[in-house]
Amino acid sequence: MNTTLFPQLQTFLAVARARSFSAAARDLGVSRSAVSQSVRQLEEKLRVTLVARTTRSVSLTEAGRRLVESAGPAVAQVQAALTEVTAKPGEVGGRVRLTVPRAAFHLVLAPVLPKFRERHPRIEVELVFEDRMVDPVAEGFDAGFRLSEFVERDMVSVRLTDAFRFIVVGAPDYLDRHGIPERPEDLLQHECLTFRSATTGSLYAWELERGHRTWRVPVRGNLVGNDGLFCTLWAEQGLGLAYAMEPLVSEQLRKGSLRRVLEPYAAVVPGFFLYYPNRAQRSAPLRLFIETIRELTGKPPAARKQPEP
Repeated sequence: MNTTLFPQLQTFLAVARARSFSAAARDLGVSRSAVSQSVRQLEEKLRVTLVARTTRSVSLTEAGRRLVESAGPAVAQVQAALTEVTAKPGEVGGRVRLTVPRAAFHLVLAPVLPKFRERHPRIEVELVFEDRMVDPVAEGFDAGFRLSEFVERDMVSVRLTDAFRFIVVGAPDYLDRHGIPERPEDLLQHECLTFRSATTGSLYAWELERGHRTWRVPVRGNLVGNDGLFCTLWAEQGLGLAYAMEPLVSEQLRKGSLRRVLEPYAAVVPGFFLYYPNRAQRSAPLRLFIETIRELTGKPPAARKQPEP
């Protein structure tokens, strides 16, 4: 490619990352019209459409997605190399951009960040908090956190936590007033504090299991959020039952502000994993982040690549 297109390529990658011309303009410190013109120039030079524009959204075409996947990591390496040139001997600079579910931040990442910043002050850490499934390559992330060990081909997964349970909890006051559910179907008679999935847009059905049998209970209530952590806060206030990751409510269970119900039906999940493209291991900032999080979570150093189908 003609190297004169590099500025336009950087602008396009910013648009692909933000899924917005306006947000990309803010990130780059230029006008929205300048961003739009730069992307249009790149499309004209390449003779392909990279971005599908509507009045409300921006999405990538197939050509745009391929360009992000092939050029994105290379541009990131160039930017990291330019940053590292000004670093002191032995000091690494650059950026790590992570997609993080809110629960993973509280459970895994919060205790890691201070130590990582202390060790590597020249590495910028950008966190984007959202609970939907994210393709890190297509959306310009170096790595992400996921509540599963199963990842796409050409991805690497690193275990960050042991397996844990999802449990149904309620405040003693609520349980005294409304009774204790004894079977999964009893939840349909209770005020349940549920949340809307950012991936599907649907209300989340609580998943329960016992032995080889599983249930997906379409619970309902008059309080709906988009963050399960708020549901546990509402449960503490006696507003209903919540479906929670057991490690995140351990303190409330210890002090008695929440109680487990339907405990024999608690579902077990594999735990949180860090996942990233196999080729991203060439990034020094990401490699140092992975080393730090492995050390502080006490997990073995070997990362596992998803087996080929």
